[in-house]
Amino acid sequence: MKLSLHPSVGVARLGNSPDQICLSPRAIGGLPFDADVHGNALGPITKFKDGAGLIKRQGQPFMIYNEAGEEITLDTPNVSSITWTVHLANKKAAWYQYSELKGNLMYGYENSYTNQKVPWRNKDVEGREARQKLIIDPGPRTVSGRQQKIAFTRDQAPANYPVQYPPEQVIYGTPVTTLGDLLTDDKGRLVVLGGYGRAGGDKPLTSYGGSDTWHDDISDGSVKCVVEFEDSTPKVTLHAWVIIGSPDFAPEIVNISTLSDTMFDVGVRRLQMVPEMYNNNTWNENYVANFKRDILPVIDRISRYQWVANVPSMMAFCSFQFDYGDPSEANRKNRERYFSYFRRPDAIPPVAPPEEQSQQKLWKHNGSDYFPGMPLNSGSNSVSEVNIMKFLSLDDTQYFLMSQWAKGKFENTPEPAQGYIHPMDAASVGNCVGLPMCPGIEVTWSMQNQLVYKSPYVIHQHEGDYYATGLSPEEDECASFRGCEPGDLTKRMACPWQADFFQCTIQYINFTNPTVNKEDGKPLPPTYYSYWWPPQSPWDVLIGEITEEGQAAAHAPAGLQVNYQRGINSFVQMVEHWSALGFIRDQNAGDKGFPYLVETERVNELFTYEDVPVGQISGNQNDDETTIPVYFIRENKQEVMNMSARGAALVEHLEALAFKPIAVAAEGLPLPRSGTRNRY
Repeated sequence: MKLSLHPSVGVARLGNSPDQICLSPRAIGGLPFDADVHGNALGPITKFKDGAGLIKRQGQPFMIYNEAGEEITLDTPNVSSITWTVHLANKKAAWYQYSELKGNLMYGYENSYTNQKVPWRNKDVEGREARQKLIIDPGPRTVSGRQQKIAFTRDQAPANYPVQYPPEQVIYGTPVTTLGDLLTDDKGRLVVLGGYGRAGGDKPLTSYGGSDTWHDDISDGSVKCVVEFEDSTPKVTLHAWVIIGSPDFAPEIVNISTLSDTMFDVGVRRLQMVPEMYNNNTWNENYVANFKRDILPVIDRISRYQWVANVPSMMAFCSFQFDYGDPSEANRKNRERYFSYFRRPDAIPPVAPPEEQSQQKLWKHNGSDYFPGMPLNSGSNSVSEVNIMKFLSLDDTQYFLMSQWAKGKFENTPEPAQGYIHPMDAASVGNCVGLPMCPGIEVTWSMQNQLVYKSPYVIHQHEGDYYATGLSPEEDECASFRGCEPGDLTKRMACPWQADFFQCTIQYINFTNPTVNKEDGKPLPPTYYSYWWPPQSPWDVLIGEITEEGQAAAHAPAGLQVNYQRGINSFVQMVEHWSALGFIRDQNAGDKGFPYLVETERVNELFTYEDVPVGQISGNQNDDETTIPVYFIRENKQEVMNMSARGAALVEHLEALAFKPIAVAAEGLPLPRSGTRNRY
């Protein structure tokens, strides 16, 4: 019997609610689903947070299908058992310090970690055995049957496994004691839940990229399923992978290049996924794109960035100046003019001189007129001087499909054409960041390397005896055909994750010198104000409070565009209070033509503000008629408790968590990646 397991790469997300969960969306740009304690879906999500303002953990369900597309569960006749084994791990503390696009072997050995002399995290810990102890490796967990549960905690570890956990006591933050849970629902489906967003260490924080002794509970790892039958049908073994990411605070807004797009691009150009589109290193110039499947999603995604970023030029670019779906020759000039604004993706490694690389250029010039090239985001390295990639482009496959559209080689069917992969495979990773990757949000540039994959959308898994050897602290899955171990897809990310989430928001990018990003740690002027991943890390949002009580707590009227992270003024504060941030939600989702996405569920009780007279800065009392609102965290917990029942519940949680105040290194922190400390 031929069965398949979906999604091939699942994505669960952290949350800190102790007892409420939701389930991952089933569509790109879809909402999660509320769920009961066993992981049974209850319907579209009502609230992302519980009564204390704590975020629900988002679990990833895994489902089995036969060749006819029918789901296989414990209710299916002839199925006797379904057994699930999942192995999660976190390798961050044992891996190299994060360095933009260094260690990326797509650029060749000259750019390897060794050759670039990138230091290890916790470099004073030497020797394989000692460094192996830096890994969070609870070992595999197995679950079978209905309504079962097992945790990735020390006390539920399998016998004889070389379990590795960080210290149970930390000086700063909170210790990591679990990487999550496995559930089975009423029909025996698997639901993978991640951790609670905890992070802690024994040394003061030194960098957004990673500080020694620190751990967090981000993870990834393998999923194995064994289906057994009541008759003589041979048992079937299936494999998948799961990534535990940070919360998706704007799930209905999709990145212009998603992780699904990245995987599709690798599949097309490296793994013979669609030979009729790309074969023998050549694009088929006669390939017919589908407008609603291949083109319209890109345009829609660009248009929806306005709800999480202040991007007037991108709004103007998607104002339907002509009929984008008209394939006629009469409309070709309009399509080609529109397409000309998209940057051509540079080769990896670049082959053209820097001044000829499209991704080093900001403007599309029309004589003396100019307009920003699209998409208007930072590229995968607008920060350091190694492998510079200043501005974003579509990936190669997206760009090719857009070029076919411009030429009129596309069809506009009433419904989107069928995709090339299972919808669940696309949905899970389609709600993650694909480009830019610096490092990214859920995973990073290693997902662009074909060596990570066994086949399109399928992770190449290393088949090791981890009971005998444990996980490797130093093997690079992008340097050989060895395959991935648990923890390999997330080990290149920042530790703690909250620090990078705080810093990677906006970027000042030099647009005149293609060979320089910064001088003395600051962006080389002139610069352009750009964004990283606003769908995952929003920046400019609309306040959605429409009641008198809500507006009093928010200290602002509805409809005001504000900084999303306002009140959290350091990444030290982000490590503790990340769950106070709001979720961006469409309040007019029933009419897809007129979205209205605003900030909801922000824990306003935690914050207060002052209107600061400009005269305090200028020294001129005549400036005091103008004030600047400054938001900050209430230090008096009693005030938070008195605000509302939610405020009281939040304080109770914070006290029970026993979060230990975080110190910063004596020499202070380097400038943020943007090169400025201004937060608008």
